[in-house]
Amino acid sequence: MINPKYFIKGFLAIRGVGSPAIALGASFLAIGALLKNVGFTIQESIFSTFLTYALPGSLVMAESMLIGASLINIFIAVWLVNARLYPMTVSLMPLLIHESQPRWKYYLSCHFIAVSSWLIMKDNYESIEKENRIDFWIGIGTATWLVAIVSTIIGYIASEHLNKDILLGLAIVNPIYFICMMVGAMKTLQISLSVILGTILGPVFYFISSEWSILFGGFVAGTIAFLVGELNDR
Repeated sequence: MINPKYFIKGFLAIRGVGSPAIALGASFLAIGALLKNVGFTIQESIFSTFLTYALPGSLVMAESMLIGASLINIFIAVWLVNARLYPMTVSLMPLLIHESQPRWKYYLSCHFIAVSSWLIMKDNYESIEKENRIDFWIGIGTATWLVAIVSTIIGYIASEHLNKDILLGLAIVNPIYFICMMVGAMKTLQISLSVILGTILGPVFYFISSEWSILFGGFVAGTIAFLVGELNDR
């Protein structure tokens, strides 16, 4: 069973003015409005966030539907976009695994991997005993998940009052917040290089391929930062 003490503690960890959950909610307001404009019903919009719980994946899905992409193309595009969550999972799971906890908790908790919940857990895990961290993490994940769903509903209902500029602004709040957090955490050479090079190479690759610029820029910047970090450690 999930320990209610640590579940509630994790659930309440999203509070605060600087919480990533605020940026997450702002972004999903835009998602709710966008899904309505695409033609989703409110039930379909809620179900989409319920299952996807990832801002870039939801944006890619909505944009792909707007241009009439096939179901298989939408699936592949969303799958590729959400592959970015794999490194977060790899870095987080060793902090959560404990022999006293059943496996089903880890399978369940994988659904909660997102930038916002990952940041909250990274900031708080040292204050939680390892055997209780998975329950704490499920509490964080449940809270941020509900924020995304509620924000989707509000965005859907308020879509008529949100113009294009407001939607674009809301949609990029979460990525900008994440970049700011990364800059604030630039305590290693790898992180510093990856952020700086990504900022430079993204626009450079845009002139080569506007569709692939972010992927190429991020991949090249991350690879260079990793290799330089490895050489520096040696």
